[in-house]
Amino acid sequence: MSSPRIKVDLLAVPEVSASALYGMHDVFAAAGRDWPTLIEKRPAQSPFEVRVVASDPGPFRVANGVWLKPDATLGDPPDIVCIPEVAVDPASPLSGRFDAEIAWLQRCHAAHSTLTTSCSGALLLGEAGLLKDCDATTHWLFCDVLARYPGVRVHRDRALVQNDAGRLVMAGGGTGWQDLALYLVARYVSVDAAMQVARLFLINWHDVGQQPFAMLSCNRQKEDAVIGDCQTWIAHNYDRASPVQAMIERSGLTERSFNRRFKKATGMTPMHYVHTLRLEESKLMLERTADPVEAIAESVGYEDASFFNRFFRRSVGLTPAQYRRRFGAMRKTLQQQTARLPPGGQPAAADAVSIRD
Repeated sequence: MSSPRIKVDLLAVPEVSASALYGMHDVFAAAGRDWPTLIEKRPAQSPFEVRVVASDPGPFRVANGVWLKPDATLGDPPDIVCIPEVAVDPASPLSGRFDAEIAWLQRCHAAHSTLTTSCSGALLLGEAGLLKDCDATTHWLFCDVLARYPGVRVHRDRALVQNDAGRLVMAGGGTGWQDLALYLVARYVSVDAAMQVARLFLINWHDVGQQPFAMLSCNRQKEDAVIGDCQTWIAHNYDRASPVQAMIERSGLTERSFNRRFKKATGMTPMHYVHTLRLEESKLMLERTADPVEAIAESVGYEDASFFNRFFRRSVGLTPAQYRRRFGAMRKTLQQQTARLPPGGQPAAADAVSIRD
């Protein structure tokens, strides 16, 4: 007698990304099926029974323009709920926006379903009040938003976080759904099954977490014009000596008032903000140039290259040399591959925009 299949509901809302939703669907459907069928030449069935569920049974267009038709509405709690990324403005409140979905998530949690999220999907767990006193992660762009929910301990650098004896599982970045899907296959089927899917789909685990991919969100302040002016100025002058003191003098505020207003407006101390700007520019230089690390450190404002190396590794999770090998090689490969296109078959090549631009 065969074991009952593991019921997986993929939650769909108009803000969802079709690639994450159907990518997870494909991984679950392939687990335990494709490797035996294609490699071992024997018929097999996936142990997962996967459905796309939504509050509305009718078709609707999702965030990237794809039309989606749910398999079912929000019903009985499944074994596993997967919440892919949701395309929302980090600055816009979600209150009242997903009431039906949140009520369903609360019912599923009470029924001991495993609730999982990738990317910004973790915000729905926050809205549902399920992350109090919990460790959590989400896409780096939404970490500050997630941290506003009561009692949430956000880990920006982790690719996967578990809570509540594994009943709450969150994956970080935009392609974190791949890590999440592999983890769930390993947990509910076997590590071998997860490795087989990874080989067939060419999926790499994001072992370095999110930090190497994160960038500073430099939204200029409109509410505090003085701080907004200082943000604009420092974007072009972060490499000068004593940049924080220069901003204080520019603002006309006392040091204490400036520090308080800057932290309130940006979520960072002035010096942390400067360090982060320097870090982002150094990332671009490591990707785009062959300049020695020492020269890059000096050009972004650090006279002590050893301090820069330590700060970079602590902040990014990779040494500058490791970052250059990973992302510089990626940029070079993309440039080489696109250069092979015939004339007129590509847009004009353009490098990444500097923070100064």
